[in-house]
Amino acid sequence: MIKNLTQRSLPALALAALALLTTAPAAHASGSQHLAADTTGVAATRAPLPLFEAIDRIPVADEQRAGYQRNLYKHWNRGLNTTDGCDTRREVILAEAVIAPEVAAGCKLTGGSWRSPYDELLITDAARLDVDHFVPLAEVHDSGGYAWDAARREAYANDQNSPDTLIAVSAASNRSKADKDPAEWLPPSGSYHCTYAATWVGTKLRWSLAADDAERQALLGLAEDCPTTTVVYEIAP
Repeated sequence: MIKNLTQRSLPALALAALALLTTAPAAHASGSQHLAADTTGVAATRAPLPLFEAIDRIPVADEQRAGYQRNLYKHWNRGLNTTDGCDTRREVILAEAVIAPEVAAGCKLTGGSWRSPYDELLITDAARLDVDHFVPLAEVHDSGGYAWDAARREAYANDQNSPDTLIAVSAASNRSKADKDPAEWLPPSGSYHCTYAATWVGTKLRWSLAADDAERQALLGLAEDCPTTTVVYEIAP
């Protein structure tokens, strides 16, 4: 039997020492962090940025959907541990379990429980979970991914070196979100909105993605309601 994965990787564990700070962090936020970086991608400081300042670091550009196909962003790959029989999706599910499931051959999961931060549901069946790309693949493409090569697209689609790019949530909430940005969709759980905004912004900064004007205005509106929320991020290699 394969042991439960309580950590995604040593790099992720290192990131986990530096918390994404909010006034009332949700379950996902308590294990979510980013390292601050300058615009060259070199780690500069570990001091968190106010949410407003972090939003101002995101360039504003019109979206470009032309050429998008979901299969351009290869997922799920073999994960961080290529010998455990678990792909990236299952590794994320294992890492985010509140109570660890049993793991059988082929990474078949039974038992366990998860807290879906989007809607605060307690999930006790892994089949009812989706692993969400926090910034959806279509949104990534619209915001700069259209210019990426295949390797970078796969790197985003399977990114476990930040605990925020991927998140296990209820299938219902993920399918409600689909490929919408914060101007079009926010989690049903209002208590998660500040964390959601900070994580969205941190992920866009990590992957050097743009925002359109409606998205930026929505994020600024959220920031008005989240005056003590901060963001720290590390540019993806």
